[in-house]
Amino acid sequence: MKIRAAVLEEMGVPQPYAKTRPVKIAEVDLDPPGEGEVLVRVAAAGLCHSDLSIINGSRPRPMPLALGHEASGVVEEVGPGVRDLRRGDHVIFVFVPSCGSCMPCAEGRPALCEPAIAAAGAGTLLTGAHRIHRDGATINHQVGVSSFAEYATASRRSLIKVDPDIPLELAALFGCAVLTGMGAVVNCAQVRAGSTVGIVGLGGVGLAALLGSLAAGAGRIVGVDLLDWKLALARSLGATDTFNANDADCAEAARAASGGGVDCCLDFTGSADGLALAYKLTRRGGVTVTAGLPPPGATFALPAVHLVVEERTVKGSYLGSSVPARDIPRYLALYHQGRLPIEKLLTGKLALDEINLGFDRLANGEAVRQVVAF
Repeated sequence: MKIRAAVLEEMGVPQPYAKTRPVKIAEVDLDPPGEGEVLVRVAAAGLCHSDLSIINGSRPRPMPLALGHEASGVVEEVGPGVRDLRRGDHVIFVFVPSCGSCMPCAEGRPALCEPAIAAAGAGTLLTGAHRIHRDGATINHQVGVSSFAEYATASRRSLIKVDPDIPLELAALFGCAVLTGMGAVVNCAQVRAGSTVGIVGLGGVGLAALLGSLAAGAGRIVGVDLLDWKLALARSLGATDTFNANDADCAEAARAASGGGVDCCLDFTGSADGLALAYKLTRRGGVTVTAGLPPPGATFALPAVHLVVEERTVKGSYLGSSVPARDIPRYLALYHQGRLPIEKLLTGKLALDEINLGFDRLANGEAVRQVVAF
C-alpha cells in the first residue's frame, strides 16, 4: 500500500530543520504483514531525543531510515500466526521487541534482547524483514517501529495491546517516555517510600521519572536542568527542590538541600557531563542510574576508590529495565487512578508535515513531549 512517512536520508544536516528539512515526508510502499507481523494504523507518535540523536548524527543508523519509535495505533490487519490481536485493537509500540528465547529474555530482561538489538542495527523488523520501499529501493526501519507514518508494519512482539479507554495521543507516551522514565525509577533504582531522588535532565523521560518517583512514595525529589522553565514545570509536578545546572554551585547546593546527597540520582541528559553531575549528587552508599543515550564515543570517569569506600553503585537502564507486557498495564492503571498525570507532559501536537519544526523545538529546549497526531 502507498503511505506517507517521515524519511531521513542524511544525518548531520544543520539546523534550523524547518529550513534545511532533513526529514522528508515521502510517499513510500508499505508491505502487508508477514508471518508474526501486524499492520497498524498509526494514531499518534511522539518526538523524542532518541530520534533527534539520529537526525543530528550522534547515534549513527543505516540510511535511508523511516523515523519514529514512540507511538500508538489501531490494528488494521494481522499476518499469519498472529492469533491474539484482531482488527480494531488498540496497541502501543515498544522499541525493543522481545524474542522470548535468547539468554536476556530467558532471564526476564527483555530490554536486552539480543536478536532485537541486532535487528535495530540492521534496520529490520525482529523477523529480519524490510517492509518499507520506495522506487524499488529498501528503506530501513527505526528499531522495528518507524511510526512517523500513516501506517506501520511491525513484529507482533513490538506491540502491547491496551484497553481503548485512554486517548491514543497519551497512550503513545507510554511506549518510551513513561516506560523508560518510570521503569528506571521502579525497576532499576527501586525507589521506595521516603527515598530521596535526584533527576538530572527534565525532558519527557526525566519528568516521567519525576511522576514515577512521586507514585513510588519518594520523600524528596531534586530536579536539575539547564532551562528555568523546565525547572518551574518540575516544581509544579511535585519536585521539592530544583537547581539550574548552569550555576557554578549547582552540585553543592543540591547536595546541601538533600542532606548530603540523594539516595538515588537518575540521569536522562544523554551526556557524560550530565552523568558526572548525577554521580556528584548521589550520597555515600547511594545509586546512580543513567538512562540517557550519549554519543558512542562519550566516556565517564570517576574516582575508583569511591566504589569501595563509599559503596557506590552506577547502573544503566535501557527501556526502563522493563518487561513491557507487565509494566505498561501497571503504569496505565496508575494513570487511571490519577497518580500518573502523563497528560501534563504533552506540550504540543503536530501534523506530519510539521515534523522538522517539531525537532527544532525539541533541539532548542522549547518542548517536553510533542506528538504527531494522525
